[in-house]
Order: sequence, then C-alpha cells, then structure tokens
Amino acid sequence: MEVTQFTLTAMGINVADLRRNATPSQLYEEAIRREPDSRIADSGALAAYSGSKTGRSPLDKRVVKAPESEQDVWWGKVNIPLDYHSFEVNRERALDYLNTRKRLYVFDGFAGWDPRYRTKVRVICSRPYHALFMHTMLIRPSDAELVTFGEPDYVILNAGAFPANRFTPGMTSKTSVDISFEDRQVVILGTEYAGEMKKGVFTIMNYLMPKRGVLSMHCSATSDRRTGASSIMFGLSGTGKTTLSADPKRLLIGDDEHCWTEEGIFNIEGGCYAKAIGLAAESEPDIFRALRFGAVLENVVLDESNRHVDFGDSRITENTRGAYPIEYVPNAKIPCIAGHPTDVIFLTCDAFGVLPPVSKLSPAHAMHHFISGYTAKVAGTEVGVTEPQATFSPCFGGPFLVWHPGKYAELLADRLNRHQANVWLVNTGWSGGPYGVGSRMKLGLTRAIIDAIHSGELARSPTERDPTFGFDVVTECPNVPSGVLRPRDTWTDAAAYDATAAKLGELFRANFKAYEAGVSQDVRDAGPRGSSDNRLNPSIPRII
Repeated sequence: MEVTQFTLTAMGINVADLRRNATPSQLYEEAIRREPDSRIADSGALAAYSGSKTGRSPLDKRVVKAPESEQDVWWGKVNIPLDYHSFEVNRERALDYLNTRKRLYVFDGFAGWDPRYRTKVRVICSRPYHALFMHTMLIRPSDAELVTFGEPDYVILNAGAFPANRFTPGMTSKTSVDISFEDRQVVILGTEYAGEMKKGVFTIMNYLMPKRGVLSMHCSATSDRRTGASSIMFGLSGTGKTTLSADPKRLLIGDDEHCWTEEGIFNIEGGCYAKAIGLAAESEPDIFRALRFGAVLENVVLDESNRHVDFGDSRITENTRGAYPIEYVPNAKIPCIAGHPTDVIFLTCDAFGVLPPVSKLSPAHAMHHFISGYTAKVAGTEVGVTEPQATFSPCFGGPFLVWHPGKYAELLADRLNRHQANVWLVNTGWSGGPYGVGSRMKLGLTRAIIDAIHSGELARSPTERDPTFGFDVVTECPNVPSGVLRPRDTWTDAAAYDATAAKLGELFRANFKAYEAGVSQDVRDAGPRGSSDNRLNPSIPRII
C-alpha cells in the first residue's frame, strides 16, 4: 500500500494519507474501523450500506455541453446538458470535500480486457467500501502495470457523501453525477450508491468506443468451451442477464458490459454486479458462492446474531446487490475475450404475459426490438403501480447511451450482417396471464431454451408467425413443453389475451414514433401491427 510516494496535488487534492490500490483485506479493515454500519457477513463478503440512495439517480446525471463533443451527444432526457461553469462549481465542491478527509482511497484500473481498446480509469473516494467496489468492478492491474500506469484517461471524483448545491444552475436536487468528456472527469455529489461509479465508466466507454467503430453493449456474454464462439444476451435490470450468463456448460465472458470489435468481443469490467434479492444457492449456485471474501454485499439485511444474510429481506431496498471479481466464477474465461457471437439474445421480462418464451427475429425485427428495448415493471414494486407497466430503454441501455440510439443500432446491424448471427427474443416474464394472474417462466425452462439456442437445435425448430408482433414464434424446443411456447394457448381467456397483446402492441408503436425518422422502412414495418394492418406482411424478411 502506498502512503507517501503517490500524490494528487496536480488535481488540487492535498490530502497526504492516500491509500492507492489497497488490497481487499486492507479495505475490510478500513471499512470496519471507519464505517460504523459495515459488517462482515458469515460468507466472508463485506456488507456495506449506501445510505438514502439505494439505486442510481438517472434524472440527476448531467453531461457538459462543450464544442469538442457537442455534435456527438444525444441530448435530451438521457444526456441533460450542463454548462461548464456549473461543472466547475460542482468539481470544486467535490475537491473541497475530499480535502477535508484525513485519508482518501485511490484505485487505478482498466476498463476493457482487450489491450487495444482498454481505458485507464482512476477512482478517488473517501469510503473504503467504494474503493473495494471499484477494485471489484474494474480490471485490476498487475504490480508491474501499476508501476507504469502513468496518468489516467479518465478520473472519477466520488464525493457522494457531500451534497450538490441545488441552487447551482442546472441542478434539480442535492444529487448530481456530472461527466465532462473534454476534461475526462466524472464528479459525484449527493449519492453514495456505488453503482453510479460503475455506470459512469460504462457511459465513458459508450462515448469512446463508437468513435472507434466499436459497438459498446449492455449485455452479458458467454463462449463455447470447444469453439470459442460467443453468445451475447441483452436485457434491462431484472431480465436475467447475470443469472443466465452463470452457465456451467459455457465459459463466462461477463455479465453486463461488453464491446464488439472487428476481432470479436471483450468484457469492459473485471467483476460482476448481481441482483441479490431472493438469491438462493439451489437456483444460482455460482453467484451464491462468489459472494465470499473480497466481494461486496450492498444494502442487504444481516442477522445480527450470526451475520447470516437474509436474501429475501427487502426492508432496505428491493435493489440489493452483490459485486464480486469475475475470477470468483469457476468457469470464467480470463482474459475475458471471445470470438464473434453466433447468437444474439434479447431478454425481456414481459409482465403482460403475451410475448412468447422464445421467438426468432429477422434482421428488421432485430433492429426494431433493439431500438425499443422493452421490458415491464410489475404491479406492487413501486408506489402507484397497480398493473404491469411497459418500460422501453433504447438499445437495452438507454440511461447509459451517449450517441443517438441509431448509432449503436447501425453498428449492431453491421455486425449481424457480416457475421450472420441468429437473433432471438426470450421472455423471462409471465405466462398464462399477466402478473397477478399467470406465473413467471420457470428458470429451468428458460435455461433449456438458452441451451437449445447454443446447441443450434433451436435454429432448426419450426416456427409460426405471430399475428400481432410479426416475428416467428418457436413452437418446439427440447425439454420445454410445447403448450408453454404458444402464449395464447396458456391463457384461459383467449379474448383477454388478444386484448392484452393489442394493448402491448400499441405501447410499442407509441414508443417507436420517436425513432421512426431515423430507420429504414423495413425496420418501421417490423413493429407490431394494429387491426387495420396486413399482419402477415410479406415484405418483412424472415430468417429460415
């Protein structure tokens, strides 16, 4: 651990006691001494707590509007512009707070396993928990790499324990996460939720990689043990990216963030960040076992008598999390690099219960669903949500995009065309009715579907055209009852199914209007059809 030789005076930080790239054991000791709420769970993981913010604050993210990057950024609700003066005020506020600390923690690591594309990231923070989290989530440099690390490409100033001044122009609350691509800095105020740092790095990569013709993706990835070919799964939080990527039959490349280059794919991160609510050793053994010494358990409830984690207790938050180094997964492929994907899977948790368990998508349908990025919230998870609510996030990662979604869609279309990957839509949500009536797809059935995709069997299975959504519904899959594969047949009331499918189709159409001007006619035609449309439009290509 370096204490005296390393300084941050060039950045305006004059704290003498800097702990750079401290080991997990050292950070455990620091957390227990300095953070009264921190505990060591009986599994060996560090249980830490993020305070009032237990999730990201996307409405408080700001991007500095400056000449160098202004024409690249998709301005709007995702990338809210901030003038440079306000950024300077917030940065000075962060520096002032950090300079009041007796000790700071620094972690220097890499984003991106492929050396040709990796980005050097420096995290400066005041909490040992945050340092351990980023030690877990970034790629950890060797001792030799740390000696020659030099100046970072980007710096994250995490002063999250100190609030933003809400009277600063551009601020709407005491929380602010500001990114300046010109200064290559991220400034965090007013939130101690560690995921803001992780997604800050992803946002940086979502800006840098497309400038180099590389597709950055919010997806998990695995590879075939024999051929090295990969498979990727896109999906929003709660759809199963992490759970389904923990597949002992395949090698794990990563669970959340990847890039697709001319050579293949690589993981951006050095760790995994799994939802922990309801976690059980029986259903997700690899994740359960990975939450041991060196891992971070975030906002979980512990039994004070024995430090056992109650993964079913959501009294702090539904968004309990576990962060662990990727090498804690026995079948992880290190370095986390693989060949071009043979299959691209879009995961959705359809709480309306109308999407099939698995469908094969044409190129046009693939672009339509990629740009739509659909999943659904279930009733009861938020105040006022009494029925399923559709959620659309472009490219399955809207809050982290920098360029217009069309930029990422163009890159994906190019990769799919050149490498002839199959594209699938897999519903991990409800069957037999909507949430509250039907039941959620059993994890074992979804795993059987994913296995059949990877074996190539599903590409040879018969399909039927869906009359509302127009894609091809797979009607036979090994180890999956055929009655489950046709969603209309699982409902006791077929008329209710038709009405619900029409309702969801209308939500798709309404959402896609914002993107119609930037896509081809084929992609526009690949959306759900209304009652007046030709539901078997022959102009939409099919994958045979």
